Order: sequence, then C-alpha cells, then structure tokens
Amino acid sequence: MATSKRHDQNPNPTERNRVVYSEFGESTNSAALERSPSSVPELPPNQHNLKVQATRSGRKGKTVTVISGFQTKPETLEGLVKQLKTQCGAGGTVKDNTIEIQGEHRQKLLEILIKLGYKAKISGG
Repeated sequence: MATSKRHDQNPNPTERNRVVYSEFGESTNSAALERSPSSVPELPPNQHNLKVQATRSGRKGKTVTVISGFQTKPETLEGLVKQLKTQCGAGGTVKDNTIEIQGEHRQKLLEILIKLGYKAKISGG
C-alpha cells in the first residue's frame, strides 16, 4: 500500500515560522539580532554599580538573593555565578543580566563582590 504525503506538513520546521508578508520591511529576526545581549559593553568590575537584595516575590515564599546592575557579557556572568554558588553553598542562575542565588546571602555576597573588585551595596529592607 502506498503512503501519501500531505502538502501542509513541512519536514523543515524552520520554514513554518517564516514571514510571508511584512508591511514595514524590517523583519523581526534582524531587530532581535540588533538587541542581542552580546552587544552590551564589557565594563571592568570597579565600574559596575551592583545592588544586592533579598526577595520572595513571585517565588512561592522562597527567599532568593538577587544581584542586579551588571553591564557585562552573559559568559562573564556564568563564570561569576558559578563562583558565587560555590562560596554560598547554594544554587543559582543568571536571568536577564541579573544573578539569583537561592537563600538569604546578602551580606556574604556583598563581601565576596567587594573582594572581587565590584562596587556593590545592599538594597531594600
């Protein structure tokens, strides 16, 4: 028995998402490439103004220490978050150019960041 292939099934999934018509000429892919996080200028640690704060909002009551204010590449943040996680003995991640470390570690993270040469301060209550 012969199998038939339907015309609406495309074997290449990237062709399903292509733009067929765009009125204003600029495709969404080129706009996304212009705003890529790799275009962030790499500043030395002493030029960062970091805020260290503990928060529970949106995390089902779990406390997370958030470090924000980085102006660096994501690869640099990945190395820094790995070092901070081992120093605190906790998990963590990088989200939207901020570092999140699980638990209440404001004072400890502040001391570590200052030793690494960053300008940091505790923010919030």
